Amino acid sequence: MSTVEINPVGQPVIDLDDASLETALSEANLPTLLLVLRQITGDDAWLGDPYRPTRSVALNDNDGGGFTPEIQDHIRRSAFEVLREVRDGVRTVPEPPADSAVPEWLSVSLGEKVPQEYASTMAEEAGLHPRTNVAWTNGRPAAADTFSVLVIGAGPSGIATGATLARLGIPFTVVERGQRVGGVWAANDYPGAGVDTPTHLYSFSFAPRRGWTRFYAKQAEILQYFEDTAREHAVLENIQFETEVTESIWSENEGLWYVTLAAGGTTRTVTARAVVSCVGMLANKSIPHFTGMDEFTGPMFHSSEWDHTVDITGKKVAVIGTGATSMQIVPAIVDKAAEVQVFQRSPQWIVPNANYLRDVPANVRLLMEHVPFYAGFYRLRLIWQFQDKLLSTLYKDPNWEHPERSVNAKNDKHRVFLTDYVTSQLASRPELVSKVLPTYPPYGKRILMDNQWMTTIQRGDVTLIDDGVTGFDEGHVLTADGSAYDTDVVVLATGFKATKFLWPINVVGRDGVVLREVWGDDDATAYLGIAVPKFPNLFIVGGPNTALAHGGSFLYTAECAMAYTVQMIIGMIERGTHAVEVRQDVTDAYIQRVDAEHDRLIWTHEGMNNWYRNKAGRVVAPTPWRGVDYWAMTREPDISDYVITDS
Repeated sequence: MSTVEINPVGQPVIDLDDASLETALSEANLPTLLLVLRQITGDDAWLGDPYRPTRSVALNDNDGGGFTPEIQDHIRRSAFEVLREVRDGVRTVPEPPADSAVPEWLSVSLGEKVPQEYASTMAEEAGLHPRTNVAWTNGRPAAADTFSVLVIGAGPSGIATGATLARLGIPFTVVERGQRVGGVWAANDYPGAGVDTPTHLYSFSFAPRRGWTRFYAKQAEILQYFEDTAREHAVLENIQFETEVTESIWSENEGLWYVTLAAGGTTRTVTARAVVSCVGMLANKSIPHFTGMDEFTGPMFHSSEWDHTVDITGKKVAVIGTGATSMQIVPAIVDKAAEVQVFQRSPQWIVPNANYLRDVPANVRLLMEHVPFYAGFYRLRLIWQFQDKLLSTLYKDPNWEHPERSVNAKNDKHRVFLTDYVTSQLASRPELVSKVLPTYPPYGKRILMDNQWMTTIQRGDVTLIDDGVTGFDEGHVLTADGSAYDTDVVVLATGFKATKFLWPINVVGRDGVVLREVWGDDDATAYLGIAVPKFPNLFIVGGPNTALAHGGSFLYTAECAMAYTVQMIIGMIERGTHAVEVRQDVTDAYIQRVDAEHDRLIWTHEGMNNWYRNKAGRVVAPTPWRGVDYWAMTREPDISDYVITDS
């Protein structure tokens, strides 16, 4: 984590000599730098002509802003003079801008309208000021010692929850079945593992990291970030590792959860006034039941349990699946394996991204770490480009003439752009186009970054097989057309049981109601993705209908749900509440709204098949809301939504 000195307004102190500062500015993102100039100088001229950048298109950072070389040089020279004055104490770094100014400034920087409703959430995400709800502004509740919270899972959501409880002085314990923090980032250490969300966006608002080494970081760096955050925010000392929750039973008389923990071959039971589930959607692997799996004599393992003792050098490796995991694994192993066979159930839409494989230049890291407001403003540009902007283009137009290929005119433009990219990349291998090009509308499944995938599948030692896998024998992968592919190692990149929330924990609520029976096998519902009727004092961070299928950082919605949950806990402590239980009618009305909104969106498009939906076709994992909507819904709990039982 960064050890850069922070000034009184919460921004880094400039600790660069003239040569280093000037060199660093030579690689600055100019639309971001102009926001810094406007903020530090107070001069609106930096947001007017001739300093208005061109529109930032698609996933492009637009570093040069579309300016002529002369204007670029003038911006950099001016920034050098201003920042040198700040460094030398000639100029003072002002207080952050008012929230209301942020959307207007971003609109200029991005070259498109950012709605005013984003003002407060954007300011919070940029670190211009802390979040304003009581989870962040309260001191320690007076009766905190009488309360106990059990947090299940030490992944990102569990770390955020623990960090907030620790800051408030509320006693808590985190139980984690693994050996370290990080959740999916601890488990998924396969070759090539990394984020497909920009790294500068994939961090907590309360624990910014300015010194990321890659624009899209790999697993080791991300895991280190979460470990550092857990350590620095007093979470690590409250975690019980290699401990699994097997059962949680509500005692109405006592207002307690009795939680059974399994560790080291023994079980024990503990109690907690509140339980916060942070187990996430990608906690349990999904492995199809292929015939002959036990017959295969070579190594076979799921991508989330990569067997690092297996040397794939010179081996024939079969990778089952072509989702995000496979697209990271295959390019990472092709130079070691003798041959890689990729078995594809369905093709994926792939988008080019110039930053995906790039290291963050040393000069850009200096700007992020030392220039006031630079990292925050850069992060805000990413939030708009990657998080909420896309959702409006994913609504089904009932009058659209081509529903077989897209859901509306804008979505069709996306299809044309992505199709052109695929065909241009495969110009020398046109026979691959029919295998690689999806027929369903773009964004109907998770969109994937081109991680050298298009180059990799054209190699002579890579074979893309689009026939269904039916099973295995001693040394082959068998497919529906009767083919048998000789292979030495099988990697199951077959995803996770994303619709099985809190699985396999047996949760028993009020009146003996069993959560698994309420939800069935794959139909989880919760008010705001957080609370479930009949299950008092139980909260979920990362619950049903909270994933961002339209793009953005999961950490954003996790922080929203966590802050809401902690506010509920604070209220319980301050009121001496025995139990809080979300009302059934409130929950039913919310789920109706969720389902109705999803009926209008691409993920319920006719013929669409994705991991977002359950067997009945209901969308269970993703949210239908923009991030700003969920932020507004969770900013402050409405206690009238709950049945309150006082002690």
